[in-house]
Amino acid sequence: MPTFCADCGARLEERIAFGKPRPVCPGCGRVHFEDPKVGVGVVVELEGRIVLGQRAHEPKLGGWSFPSGFVDAGEVLEDAAAREVREETGLEVRIDGLIGAYSTAGERTVFIAYAGTVIGGELCAGEECLEVRAFAPEALPALAFPHDAAILKAWAARDNKENEAQTS
Repeated sequence: MPTFCADCGARLEERIAFGKPRPVCPGCGRVHFEDPKVGVGVVVELEGRIVLGQRAHEPKLGGWSFPSGFVDAGEVLEDAAAREVREETGLEVRIDGLIGAYSTAGERTVFIAYAGTVIGGELCAGEECLEVRAFAPEALPALAFPHDAAILKAWAARDNKENEAQTS
């Protein structure tokens, strides 16, 4: 949370603004809003397996997670998702569709999950991963983040719907 106004440089004060306590500039009246960060991740399918990376940084250092990261300002969500996969795993993916959007009360990050299929590259750990591997869906290691189980369930349901549509 900033201490000084980005417009005039005055020290911010906490006041009620737009129905809740927020930092407000007593000099120019600018209200500082704590905007959310947007993260994206991809359930990457590689030959029937799910690609996961073992995190080389906090939070959840050493935990296994989907390739993911923050969206840069002005970046298209799907482009950010494909970029994160490339940076963390060395793989090029086709983004197949949205799995869902996830958030938790009191947390700043809104996480958007996609399904993706490998279309190129070679599986190798990028700077943000200690290791990357493809796991059978029924043999995944413990996953790092609270929404991961819901994301996998939604991914599997999406995959099952696609398979049913193809056989109809």
